[in-house]
Amino acid sequence: MKKKFYPDYLIEILFFILITFEVILVLSFLFPPVIGREIDFTAAYQPRPEWYYLWLFWLLRFFPADITFVGGLLIPGIMVLFLIFIPWIEKYIGWKWTALIGVIFFLLFIIGTIIEMAT
Repeated sequence: MKKKFYPDYLIEILFFILITFEVILVLSFLFPPVIGREIDFTAAYQPRPEWYYLWLFWLLRFFPADITFVGGLLIPGIMVLFLIFIPWIEKYIGWKWTALIGVIFFLLFIIGTIIEMAT
């Protein structure tokens, strides 16, 4: 006898969807995911930024409170403007100098992030 999609195959498909959903549900209850880092409520609170802001957090340490805007706004702003205007900057100073400035900014990001992760 020939099977039809409705109701024969549809019932099989819905049955396997239900079984798969139940297996996923049981596994998620048996092995819950570890989300974030463990919180120690007895320790003093030390705010830490996410990894992609660590270089900026490190850069702010070099500037006193009255000129913090240099490390928090001016230097990152220059980096963003450099990235935006790369096509025009390259026409005036050449690709070698543009690449050198880009590598310096990239190393600032990498080194600052690594140093701040270590502390």
